[in-house]
Amino acid sequence: MNRIISFSMAGVVAAGLSATPALATQWDMPTPYPDKTFHTQNIAQFAKDVEAATKGALVIKLHTAGSLFKHKEIKNAVRGGQVPAGELFMGLLANESPAFGIDTQPFLATTYDDAARLWAAQRPVVEKLLDKQGLMVLFSVPWPGQSLYTKKAINSVADLKGLKFRTYNPTLDKFAKLAGAAPTQVQVPDIPQAFATGRVEAMITSPSTGANSKAWDFVTTYTNIQAWVPKNMVVVNKRAFRKLDKPVQEAVLAAAKTAEARGWEMSKKETAAKTKILADNGVKIVEPSAELMSGLKAIGAKMMVDWTKAAGADGKAILDAYNK
Repeated sequence: MNRIISFSMAGVVAAGLSATPALATQWDMPTPYPDKTFHTQNIAQFAKDVEAATKGALVIKLHTAGSLFKHKEIKNAVRGGQVPAGELFMGLLANESPAFGIDTQPFLATTYDDAARLWAAQRPVVEKLLDKQGLMVLFSVPWPGQSLYTKKAINSVADLKGLKFRTYNPTLDKFAKLAGAAPTQVQVPDIPQAFATGRVEAMITSPSTGANSKAWDFVTTYTNIQAWVPKNMVVVNKRAFRKLDKPVQEAVLAAAKTAEARGWEMSKKETAAKTKILADNGVKIVEPSAELMSGLKAIGAKMMVDWTKAAGADGKAILDAYNK
C-alpha cells in the first residue's frame, strides 16, 4: 500500500482549510459496473464519506466498469494485495463454497425482507470463509429481484428449451441447464453485443441491468418472475486495513455501515424506477403464467436440495438461522 501526499480538497475542507497538506493513504478500488449503476454510485458516496470522515487521511480512487481488473479477477486482486479493496458479485464465489451462492438459489428469498434475513444468516459464514483468505467484508447491497428477459413470450419452462441463456455464475449455469436452455457466460458490459451477435437469446437479471443495457434494443418481453435477490459485496484486504490508523479504521467501518443501509434503500427505489424505464421504452412487462411459475419453482426446489447437500455444515448454519 503506497503512502502518498494528497492535496484532496475534501480533506483540506474537512481539516478546516489547513495550510498543511495531510499525509494520506490512497486506495485503488476496482468495481465491475459502470458509473451510472446504483451500486457504483453508492460506492462513490462511500468513498466520499471516508475521505470526509478521515479529513483526507484515506482517499479511495474508484476504477469502475472493470477498467482496472475484470470482474472475475477482483477478489483475487484484493486477496493478493494488488489493490486494497474491491466490489464483486457474491455469487461468483459459489464454486469456492456454496455459502457464497445461497442468495442466488431460485425462489428461496424473493423479497427485500427475506433477502435481509438471509444476509443476516449468511454473513457470519461468509466472513469466516473470507477471513481464511485474508479478506473481510465491508458491506453488501442487493440487486433488485431477478426476472426473465426474452425475445418472445415465455409461458412454460418448455419454452426455454434450446435458448442460448446468458449466465454469470455457477448457480445460474445449473438453472439454465435444468430448464433445458444452453448457458453462456456473459458479463454485464458485454450483454448488448452478446444479444446482437446471437450469442444469447434470453437472460435472468435485474431491472437495473436491463435498463442500463438498453434491453429494449434486443428483447421484447420482461416476465416478472422475481426469482432471487442476489447481492454484491465490498471486500478489503485485512493487511491493508490493519495498516490504517485506528480512527481511520473506525471511519471506514462506520461509512460501510451507512453505505449498506443506503444501498438497500437505493435498490428498492431502483426496482420501480428501472422497471418503468423498461416499460416506457416498449418492453412488455408481464406477470408469469401459473404453468411457468410451477415449472420454475420445481427447478428451484431441486437445486435447493442439491445446494443443501453440497453446503454441509455451513449451509445448515445459514438455513437454520434463516428459518428461525
